[in-house]
Amino acid sequence: MNSVGTKSALSGDAAIGDAGNEMSVHQIQPLDDPRWDQFLLRHPRASVFHTSGWLRALQQTYGYEPVVFTTSGPGGDLQNGFPACRVSSWVTGRRLVSLPFSDHCEPLIENDNDEQAIIKAIEREVSEKRLKYVEIRPMNPLPDFTTTLCRSDYAYTFHEVDLRPDLDTLLRKCHKDSTQRKITRAQREGLIYEEGRSDALLDKFYDLLLITRRRHQIPPQPKEWFKNLIQCFGDALKIRVAWKDKQATAAILTLRYKETLVYKYGCSDSQFNNLGGMHLLFWKSIQEAKQEGATVFDLGRSECENKGLITFKDRWGANRYELVYSRLVKSPSSKDGFRQGGDGATFGFAKRAFAHLPDSIQISVGSVLYRHVG
Repeated sequence: MNSVGTKSALSGDAAIGDAGNEMSVHQIQPLDDPRWDQFLLRHPRASVFHTSGWLRALQQTYGYEPVVFTTSGPGGDLQNGFPACRVSSWVTGRRLVSLPFSDHCEPLIENDNDEQAIIKAIEREVSEKRLKYVEIRPMNPLPDFTTTLCRSDYAYTFHEVDLRPDLDTLLRKCHKDSTQRKITRAQREGLIYEEGRSDALLDKFYDLLLITRRRHQIPPQPKEWFKNLIQCFGDALKIRVAWKDKQATAAILTLRYKETLVYKYGCSDSQFNNLGGMHLLFWKSIQEAKQEGATVFDLGRSECENKGLITFKDRWGANRYELVYSRLVKSPSSKDGFRQGGDGATFGFAKRAFAHLPDSIQISVGSVLYRHVG
């Protein structure tokens, strides 16, 4: 790829480029520019994490500033875009993340020259704004490109279910003992399935989230985050709850975009896990997604060390891939612990204490902490 010279960006929809260079990079505000969501509808690799709904929920909950770098000038259709959020934290520093709390966020750039120009613009952003790093979370490993920044990578495991086969085939692909029998067990136990976006369902979901986060010894996300997701996504978001009599046993939160259903959050009361509530919720999600014409069930990322979660997803007949995040930093000495942010955040310094804190304290800690780890 050819190196393209750049200079600092102005605020808003401003060009970056040397006076004699035809290649310019612009920064647009995706929440104010209708071209962004129109571009996503046209682009085959756009995901729910690119959308203004996700960006707006991030802004409303954590105060992050969304921005898109593009070589498309004002006035015309967007041809490419690199979305990110500016995150400013006195704990974890000032940085550019594409995108916070997302499982993946592919740079939507097709042309090598455009890609190189945007990378140069990002380099300038790091230098002029004294950012700690830029983090990129692509679906596919980034190709080699010319950069003055140091690059480090970290891998996650990613699963997705191909929903194009019929339901009988999808069920046969599931592990007979660990998945098929759990679905049958849930039906035999008379578990009730409920879905929606009501305050009552959110409350039950959040109660189960508190139980699950305590079990995992990490604080819960702020409830405001889920309220904002519901507000921003509307009908594209569903909370799904499995009940045994009047007891909520498991819950998941899914998002729908184009032909993809995304499993984003899951939680359960472990004393009822043998009833198969989580399996019922996944199977109901698959059935509904098929009925509505979805072709992919995105099961999200897992840390490579989390063998139990990886096995659970494998047993749904899911295809397994590697997600490779890339972090661009000024110098090797600035490469600190890579695994920060999102649902894989490492809170090792306090994990033992979290398990014994009252719910109210855990909620308060999560409300403060998560805005620093996006």
